[in-house]
Amino acid sequence: MSYQLLFPAHSRQALLISREKRFIIHALLDDQPVKAHTNNSGSMVGLLRPGMDIFLSPALSPKRRLPYTMELVRRHGHWVGVNTLTPNRLLKKSWEQGLIPELMGYEVYESEKTIGASRLDAWLSGPQGEFWIEAKNVTMVEDQVACFPDAVSVRGQKHLQELMILADQGVRVGVFLAVQRPDGLCFGPADFIDPVFAHLYWQAMDKGVEFMPYVVHATPQGIGLGKRLPLMSRP
Repeated sequence: MSYQLLFPAHSRQALLISREKRFIIHALLDDQPVKAHTNNSGSMVGLLRPGMDIFLSPALSPKRRLPYTMELVRRHGHWVGVNTLTPNRLLKKSWEQGLIPELMGYEVYESEKTIGASRLDAWLSGPQGEFWIEAKNVTMVEDQVACFPDAVSVRGQKHLQELMILADQGVRVGVFLAVQRPDGLCFGPADFIDPVFAHLYWQAMDKGVEFMPYVVHATPQGIGLGKRLPLMSRP
């Protein structure tokens, strides 16, 4: 396995105790209680049970209040990446290494590019024109379908609406989906969680928004891009 992203030195495995509100994790590290940050505001359903193994990276600044960030959770023997910054980082690194066929031929890559009042995760440019991309982290699987989102996502709804506006203008647009679960055989919208997002998803498909779900292999050694998954059929 080759890894596109590596974890920083002094990253550590710990034991999950609990989650406090949305952004704080309580854990045991070397039998000592610690608090860690999680930037994942989703429910992470099925992933955050007391006693589960988790993997923490150290904060870049020694002045940060929480000294660690939760990167991975081990579920049924497989590590699942829960850091929502990972898809953006993996997308750029995979473009640099020529690993995603949909991105071939684009010569310029800018992260967090602003268009009007909106900011999207990636903007690519090349002889074939522009390609605007949003990147999402997928950690939920139901009946072998990798699903997004795992909680109602007004932000995700807004992103699909923004992409459809660009698509109507003839601009190439897409969504990169980092599927962090090995048991997902295809990707589809979580209509049982966020029916508004699901409705917008099918609208976006009709308008030509490209959904690119790729399996992500996560271990304490690093993060690697896997195969592309098919999309589920319209119900």
